[in-house]
Amino acid sequence: MFAAVGSAAAEPWKFHAHPEVWLLIAGIIVLGIYSVRVIGPKVVPVGAPIVTTKQRAAFVAGVIVLWLVSDWPLHDIAENYLYSAHMVQHMLMMFIAAPLFLLATPRWLADLLLADRTRPARAVLWLTRPLPAGVIFNAVIVVLHWPGVVKMSVQSGPIHYSMHLLLFSSALLMWMPVCGPIAERRLYAPAKMLYLFLQSVVPTVPAGFLVFAENPVYKVYDHGPRLWGIGVLGDQQVAGAIMKLVGGLFLWVVITVVFFRWAAIEQRKDRRPAVNTPTVLPDGLTFEGVSDTFDRLGPAQSEPVPRGPDQIGDPRLN
Repeated sequence: MFAAVGSAAAEPWKFHAHPEVWLLIAGIIVLGIYSVRVIGPKVVPVGAPIVTTKQRAAFVAGVIVLWLVSDWPLHDIAENYLYSAHMVQHMLMMFIAAPLFLLATPRWLADLLLADRTRPARAVLWLTRPLPAGVIFNAVIVVLHWPGVVKMSVQSGPIHYSMHLLLFSSALLMWMPVCGPIAERRLYAPAKMLYLFLQSVVPTVPAGFLVFAENPVYKVYDHGPRLWGIGVLGDQQVAGAIMKLVGGLFLWVVITVVFFRWAAIEQRKDRRPAVNTPTVLPDGLTFEGVSDTFDRLGPAQSEPVPRGPDQIGDPRLN
């Protein structure tokens, strides 16, 4: 990522090694294996699963997506030829890789990292609240698509790496109230849908700016040769469409899934009986049953005659 920025300008399809990317991906894999094999057995109760099959699958998928967006050829095309490819990188990082890593994180690991109540842990928990998380995420999107920032990112490997790290970190914060590993910190379904809707609004500003601009916004991409014959204006229009349509459509798909799951849960609650009444009523009383009961009890005993005050002490009544 550092060494190859700008080096592929003359040969777009020539393989360029990115050893720093390979080291990063290898480090993530090693940390994941170490957490499951070494830390997990020490903190997870005996008999309880350390990770689920879905969490394993999410981790593998997240690593693959992160590797694809950071390595050749997408990285080289994005940094030297097409800003639309750069936008594809951002969309995959924000909306695919980030939630996959959160879904892959087991609850015990999140508690281990954030439950010690130290100042850094409290700061992270505060940043994962919906308001600061949403503000930070949208602010990062606006800043990273500013022409001057894009120019620095393309021309400097370390700055480019820092920008992607910032984008990925802000995406993790944004997704925490939606699918974070700590269930108590997730939003309730209606609030979750509103929250995701708001995340789809702000990116329309830079997206619209790219689509309707009459001149190149990112002059650093205004050079030849043009890959696949795509002009610089067409490239930035495609980039704006990707941000608006693909990013927005993905969030609306998530909103739809959340809505139908919530509706199904509420429907099951409405169908559940309020009181568990017996399905078979007891048999009613019959004349024969009452008659048999009186026969077993025998004749009724005579009731004592109540005494008046003037009869108390009368020997005839004793």
